Amino acid sequence: MKVLLAAAAALCLAAPLGAQERTPSHPDAKVYFVNLKDGDTVTSPVTVVFGLSGMGVAPAGTEKEHTGHHHLLIDRPAIGEGEDGADELLYGLPADEHHVHFGGGQTEAVIDLAPGRHTLQLVLGDAGHVPHDSPVVSEVITINVE
Repeated sequence: MKVLLAAAAALCLAAPLGAQERTPSHPDAKVYFVNLKDGDTVTSPVTVVFGLSGMGVAPAGTEKEHTGHHHLLIDRPAIGEGEDGADELLYGLPADEHHVHFGGGQTEAVIDLAPGRHTLQLVLGDAGHVPHDSPVVSEVITINVE
């Protein structure tokens, strides 16, 4: 009996605390940059137009099947990679200078970027800012700001 209790306690401790059940994505969903491509040279402020097919856009907090809202990752490793990558897929995306949330359901943004090279990636998040299961993400692109 003590062995069973110890095993159960170990399993509970091994499970991530606060992890949410992930929202399924549509199998054909794709998110992409409409007006930018890898290697583009642009000036700041940069207009970024978000494209989405196979799913719909809804404001954060909206729990409707096959919908989500956009997040723009700037100058960081691809989603799921890097120091906090695994946590992003389970617990949701933070809000900081590298993770810009568009929880109002926006489909484009104007962002200020310093001159130089920058990486960008789009990620669709569910009602609670958690990437879907399977994640709906764009390729990481690099742009040059003059």
